[in-house]
Amino acid sequence: MELRTTGSVFVFFLCSLAVVLGQYWRVTYPLQSVCVLRGSSVDLSCSYTYPRGHKVTTTFWFTRRRDGEVSQDLSLDPEYAGLQVKVTPSTWGEKTLTCSSTCPLTGNPSYIWYKNGQHVKQASSQQLSVSSNFQDKYSCAVEGHEDLRSPAVCVYGQYCSIVTYSTRRLCVLKGSSVDISCTYYSYYTVTSSFWFSPGRRDGWRDRSGPEDLAGDPEYAGRVQSSGTERKSSTLTITHLRERDSGEYRFTFKTRDPLYDWGDSFSGTTLTVTGLQVKVTPSTWGEKTLTCSSTCPLTGNPSYIWYKNGQHVQQASSQQLSVSSNSQDRYSCAVEGHEDLRSPAVCVYGQYCSIVTYSTRRLCVLEGSSVDISCTYNSYDTVTSSFWFSPGRRDGERDRSAPENLAGDPEYAGRVQYSGTERKSSTMTITHLRERDSGEYRFTFKTRDPLYDWGDSFSGTTLTVTGHFYITV
Repeated sequence: MELRTTGSVFVFFLCSLAVVLGQYWRVTYPLQSVCVLRGSSVDLSCSYTYPRGHKVTTTFWFTRRRDGEVSQDLSLDPEYAGLQVKVTPSTWGEKTLTCSSTCPLTGNPSYIWYKNGQHVKQASSQQLSVSSNFQDKYSCAVEGHEDLRSPAVCVYGQYCSIVTYSTRRLCVLKGSSVDISCTYYSYYTVTSSFWFSPGRRDGWRDRSGPEDLAGDPEYAGRVQSSGTERKSSTLTITHLRERDSGEYRFTFKTRDPLYDWGDSFSGTTLTVTGLQVKVTPSTWGEKTLTCSSTCPLTGNPSYIWYKNGQHVQQASSQQLSVSSNSQDRYSCAVEGHEDLRSPAVCVYGQYCSIVTYSTRRLCVLEGSSVDISCTYNSYDTVTSSFWFSPGRRDGERDRSAPENLAGDPEYAGRVQYSGTERKSSTMTITHLRERDSGEYRFTFKTRDPLYDWGDSFSGTTLTVTGHFYITV
């Protein structure tokens, strides 16, 4: 369970039992209160007893917040996904720094201190006495959670350079865009500034210093910075890929190097994830579907569900309870990103027809070739199959059903299929043109129409580009 603040500082966790009414039952908690770092993980446990002859139908955890509101099953709650340095005067002109949190951390942890981004050796207590110049900046962390470092603070007021990030962690969908923001202060005029990623260090021409992300070929045409003239900066990254996951930092230089903001301070960690539907048994033979991702998505989004490619009305939560026949297939998306739909899954095992695409997005050069691939399963024998593009529907003779792309004059001599006899298929398109950009889907028919794979399920989106970017 990844922890985040949710309105109030303290959250009380309760274990709930749904039982047939009886006179004696009890829930016992080994710990009555726990205090842990936001962004870290925690294990909460309980034991329970209930009267003989009764049957437990479901168990789940929920929260009772300070306002008295009781949450839903935490496994359904999208919210479930505070450390800071305080400076106080001490004797002889020294300062005492305290690595503080809103409650005493459970487990009596050891602390780690950082001065100007560098680890302070032999300092493991919650407080640190320092006698530093006015440019020194300190931050702290808990041992074992070094990635959850506190924001840096100036020891002597606001005279030192400082950067404050809007958020330390972001989790967003693959294929979407993200804004990573910060505010900053400099005693002298800033002469240059940029964003960078320490994870890209191996690709820097000079590893002794960071390089502007805007000049990295991996991000060509996908990165833009804004707002730096107002003591704030926002880095926008578009068409996100899973390999964009990592840490992003802001740095600047001034007329006096003493007031520069270096590259050793922690920034914002970005995780790029896709969506996946997970199926679990529920009560009365129903199934519970969860639209899951590798991390809790930023922004508490609403979800959209699809049954056999069609939108399920009045379903906007992360979970969906269904009682369907063996042929039903479900997928999900986040509101506002309907084009980034998850792969469809069979509710009842592998008995339904299914198509899984190797990748959901491709970007290739004009004039080159591309392979668009998928694997598929059919409960009945496949009698025919082909690839098509829903964007070509206006040119099809019969708009009620898709037409084979191999027979489209626009693709004449440029399309070839391979591998379909092995429950997989690859479509190769050669001599690509920018107007070939669009979505491509695979469909098949069987002896029993019940097991056909229709044309309503999302496929692979291809972007053909002829634009290059030269950076110096």
